[in-house]
Amino acid sequence: MPDSLPSKHSLGKLPTVQPDPLSAGTLPALVEAAAAAYGDREAIVDGDTRIRFAELAGHIDGFARAVVAAGVEPGDRVAVWAPNGWRWIVAALGAVRAGAVLVPLNTRYKGAEAAYILNRTKARLLVTVSGFLDNDYVGMLSTQDVPHLETTVLTNDWEEFVAGGARVTTDTVAARADAIDPADVSDIFFTSGTTGNPKGAMLTHAQAIALYTTWSDLAGLTTGDRYLLVNPFFHTFGYKAGVLACLLRGATIVPQPVFDVDTSLALIERERITVMPGPPTLYTSILNHPSRSRFDLSSLRVAVTGATTVPVALIERLHAELTLERVLTAYGLTETAGTATMCLPDDTAETVANTCGGPVPGVEIAVVDADGGSLVGEPGEVLIRGYNVMVGYLDDPDATAAAIDKDGWLHTGDIGVIDERGYLKITDRLKDMYISGGFNVYPAEIEQVLAHHEAVAEAAVVGAPDERLGEVGRAVVVLRHGRSATEADITAWCRERLANFKVPRSVEFVAALPRNASGKVIKSNL
Repeated sequence: MPDSLPSKHSLGKLPTVQPDPLSAGTLPALVEAAAAAYGDREAIVDGDTRIRFAELAGHIDGFARAVVAAGVEPGDRVAVWAPNGWRWIVAALGAVRAGAVLVPLNTRYKGAEAAYILNRTKARLLVTVSGFLDNDYVGMLSTQDVPHLETTVLTNDWEEFVAGGARVTTDTVAARADAIDPADVSDIFFTSGTTGNPKGAMLTHAQAIALYTTWSDLAGLTTGDRYLLVNPFFHTFGYKAGVLACLLRGATIVPQPVFDVDTSLALIERERITVMPGPPTLYTSILNHPSRSRFDLSSLRVAVTGATTVPVALIERLHAELTLERVLTAYGLTETAGTATMCLPDDTAETVANTCGGPVPGVEIAVVDADGGSLVGEPGEVLIRGYNVMVGYLDDPDATAAAIDKDGWLHTGDIGVIDERGYLKITDRLKDMYISGGFNVYPAEIEQVLAHHEAVAEAAVVGAPDERLGEVGRAVVVLRHGRSATEADITAWCRERLANFKVPRSVEFVAALPRNASGKVIKSNL
């Protein structure tokens, strides 16, 4: 194992209301402190809806009272299955203020995928929408067994649900918020594993506040910034590096439910956007848009990217053509609350493109060989230790023990190289995982779905290069004897059961899968 380094931070109990948001101990305390510090500033601009920080705190308190009125107790789980928007923020932080634990759901999920997480968390209340991306979320769940789910709130019925909280006093909710400890779990974000079964990473109030105070400092986020949030709130990056970072610094959140380059360009111009994180494909789409010159993008100054290979030319173009002050890359996992390393503002384009930066303060990074020996300049497994590492996987001590060793090191399964500066470069992805349009895709999950098709004997899924999305799925299928299926049959089967970004874009039928001497599929040959 790597040499022993300083242990993780310990953050003690802090009072609920803080004069400075950066010193808040819990997320409810952060909301109150942001209201006090930034009261009349715009907190959210969502279409025609404009909410100031003081107003946002009131909306959150009102939703929290409705959650209590619905019978949710401290420690219960509340799920949000909805696109980016002001109601997502109010529902999430309102549930947390009521003492509940937030469980975000991916808007691309199908009914079975959502039901699995709702059942794992025993979520008692769900906030969702109708019609987003033509999805009937309630309808998809109607065919699933979700015995713990007692209340479903459609945003169409928002006002009626919130009105139900009138019988709960603000003092009742304030008492619940005061009882929250910084070390308590604030949210559970699910990440698929190589076994195909999603695992819930439990993350705390203290982790979020400490980590994204640092993140926002390195990113240069300041009071008055206007932050275009295309990154989905159901990911740690969209929620924590987006919503929570803006609360910490007094920046304005401008949510965009789905990335559309024309909409983004119009928002940048109209709302004078200054900060815009996203995957490389987002920036490439903007830079290459034929009508870009018709929009005033001069307000932009900060871009944060990552998740996949970043061309040096892209970094140079962002500086030259959009005149950005800062272009940074970062690296993290759901299990590290979204961030572990980050570039510095004065790093060169080559450094930003070719590394993920060094560990953020209070976090340690190591690259080790098969025997646990430290490596510098040579590839090995990336290990992470620090206050940002999850508490563990929900109700899965075996998976937690496999991921976090006795010395507190999280074994990521990613392969990387650390240079003499301590900067990390990821050279291979988490086992077989690939990234499609900024979304992590785990082949084992898709392979399990394929295995249930009546015509499929065996299947393997790999990532294939794609100019627009970075990588897309490619399924290699062996059919059962005497059965037949077409590429359209296979993709339709997957589309009914999986989020669209997981559906293979191509299918190849073969007589047998390549295997090594131990019988394992050799995916490199595919």
